[in-house]
Amino acid sequence: MRKKTINRLKILRVILAVILFTSIVLFFLDFADILPDRLSGILQRQLMPAVFTGATATLVVYFVLTFLFGRIYCSVICPAGILQDLFNRISCIGKKKKNGKLRFRYHKPANRLRYAILGLTALLAFFGITELCLLLDPYSNFGRIATNLFRPAVVWVNNLFADFLSSKGNYSLYHVTIRTSTVAWISAIVAFLTFAVMAYFRGRLFCNTICPVGALLSLVSRYSPFRITFDKNKCNHCSLCEKSCKAEAIDSKGMTVDTSSCVTCFNCTSACNRDSLKYRFALPVWNKKEAATGEESETSPRRAVLTKEEGSDSFANEAISKSRRSFITTSAALAGSVPLIALAGNDPEESPDPVTPPGSLSIERFKDLCTGCHICVVQCPTHILHPAGLKYGLGYMLKPHMSYENSYCNYSCTVCSDVCPTDAIKPITVEDKKVTQIGIANFYKEVCVVYTDENDCGACSEHCPSQAVHMVPYKGTLTIPQVESELCVGCGGCESICPVRPVRAIVVISNPVHQTAQLPEEEDVKSFDVDDFGF
Repeated sequence: MRKKTINRLKILRVILAVILFTSIVLFFLDFADILPDRLSGILQRQLMPAVFTGATATLVVYFVLTFLFGRIYCSVICPAGILQDLFNRISCIGKKKKNGKLRFRYHKPANRLRYAILGLTALLAFFGITELCLLLDPYSNFGRIATNLFRPAVVWVNNLFADFLSSKGNYSLYHVTIRTSTVAWISAIVAFLTFAVMAYFRGRLFCNTICPVGALLSLVSRYSPFRITFDKNKCNHCSLCEKSCKAEAIDSKGMTVDTSSCVTCFNCTSACNRDSLKYRFALPVWNKKEAATGEESETSPRRAVLTKEEGSDSFANEAISKSRRSFITTSAALAGSVPLIALAGNDPEESPDPVTPPGSLSIERFKDLCTGCHICVVQCPTHILHPAGLKYGLGYMLKPHMSYENSYCNYSCTVCSDVCPTDAIKPITVEDKKVTQIGIANFYKEVCVVYTDENDCGACSEHCPSQAVHMVPYKGTLTIPQVESELCVGCGGCESICPVRPVRAIVVISNPVHQTAQLPEEEDVKSFDVDDFGF
């Protein structure tokens, strides 16, 4: 009966993980804007975004759940954790035990390393330096993978079907432009390979060594009263549980489970053939000497069994060698990406400062709070949010900026502020959006076709929703643009439609701190669709 109860727990865990993971993935892949924006609430409940937004209720719920039941966040809610489980499942297909070696085996947690990373991440974030959060946050890394790898693949497949159907006279699908940047793509590849390599060699090594979220939860989960425990009368040291433990938290020889590393996946209880592993209420008990030193005592059950059966020195050397190999492999992947990222990131035509979305309030605030998850990039209806390389400096790498090359910021759109999980883009009303000045259009007469070719144009004026750009007399019947800066909100309608290439005659220059524009006269407000140059 107990065995069936434990299996139900694993089934429940898998069902919940699949539902949440599928919802998050579909939200990132939704290029047709089918799913409701309120689905972004799942993203705002991720732990790192909850820390950034000061979502006290969410944090309290997670810490209480972790204290009572262990790190269920890591195995059910975190999309990066579930992605690693998929990698682990794929890597196990067709694999068998070779030469008596196990798929996984117990490793002592690298507490000094993981808590040093956690402390450094928290310290830097406290002083407004969020680069480590951007690099190590599991949710943000998953977001970049979904945005720059999974989404382009889905769009590519859609385009294949759209082309095929259109050749048959069926236009039910439409062709979608694949948009990604070199630096964002490289960052997604690095994150993908890091997860894949670590999952292949050491299961949840990322979660239990590098991830600051995992380290934070481990401080609480080690005291969980509900935990996996051994029935020593039934255990025969077959190591099936240790082999199945992707967190490498089970010492089958010593019959102990490291609850600080355990992600409460229940794989071990399902693997055990003798019902010797049970998830039950059991207050934590430690050997004081081992707890103080982090080392096994001479009389510990594991050391005794190793000395007798395998030899502790050879086992330790093999474990160290394996850890070193996986560390070197991952470090090499990360180090190899640095020069590629550096080469990818300089565009001399960009303005000195990025134009940040309405609701971000200022460039500095946006830099401090954005973790580069790219959900605003994929959800932007007009696709003007692009992840930056190093063109705006290392501190702005991978964070979105407004790019008006092909489109503009819709005058009444607030989608990016609605979906941002970290409040880097604060929620903003449509009324506030219409007077938020993120930048000001600057007109360069010397390159305008009215000046250079003496041709009529006026496209920028026709496509300005706030009438900040209007035409004034120039020569004879010709008119030329003029910008009223107090009316301009920096939406990019003028810049996106300007026919001059390569450098446009009217360009939005960023406001480092957002300002408030004046509302135009009601009768002058225009709505428009960009479909041509307008002349």
